[in-house]
Amino acid sequence: MITPPDRTPLPREFFDRPVLEVAPDLLGRLLIRTTPDGPIALRLTEVEAYDGPNDPGSHAYRGRTPRNDVMFGPPGHVYVYFTYGMWHCMNLVCGPEGTASGVLLRAGEIVEGAEFARKRRLSARHDKELAKGPARLATALDVDRSLDGTDACTHGDTPIRVLAGTPVPPEQVRSGPRTGVSGDGGVHPWRFWIADDPTVSPYRAHAPRRRPR
Repeated sequence: MITPPDRTPLPREFFDRPVLEVAPDLLGRLLIRTTPDGPIALRLTEVEAYDGPNDPGSHAYRGRTPRNDVMFGPPGHVYVYFTYGMWHCMNLVCGPEGTASGVLLRAGEIVEGAEFARKRRLSARHDKELAKGPARLATALDVDRSLDGTDACTHGDTPIRVLAGTPVPPEQVRSGPRTGVSGDGGVHPWRFWIADDPTVSPYRAHAPRRRPR
C-alpha cells in the first residue's frame, strides 16, 4: 500500500536552517500553486542551493539590491527573478533573516492540476517535461515577479504553499555542479536531485552568451 503524501504545511523552522541542509531536504516535498484556473501541485525533484555572500554564484553575493531584497528577509518566502529578458525563476529563501541564502527550484513532477499547467506549456511533448527546468517550472505554475515576497509558510488562502509531501531517502539523493554557473561559483556540487527521476533536467555547463554579429 502506497502512503499518500503528507499535506501538512512546512513550518518556517524548516527553512530557518543552513541552505545546504534545506536544499536536499526539499526533494519530494509538495509545492501548491493556486492559480485562477485551479490548484497545481508539484513534487520537487531537483533544486540548487545558493549561499548568499559566501557564494559567487548567488544574486546576493555583492550585497542587497531592490532586485534581491526578499532574499535578505525572513525564511520561507518566495524569491522570483526575471532572467535573459524572457523567463522567471522561483526560489525559496532559507537561513536566518539577513543571511540571503535560497534554493532555486529547478524541476518537479506535476501531480495535480496538470491540465492547468499544460495551457502554459504548450511546447511540452509529455507531462514529465511540464516543469523540467527552472524556467519551465515557473511557466507551468504561472509564477512571475508579482509573487516575489510571497510567504510560502502561511495557512489558508495563499498563492503558494510548501507541504511536507514524502521526503526522499538519502540514498536516492544525488548531487553535482550547478547548471550554467560560471567562475568560482561553478565548482560547488550544490545541485541536488532524485536519482533516475524522469523530470530532472539535464546538466549543462556554463556557456558564455554571445552577442549576434
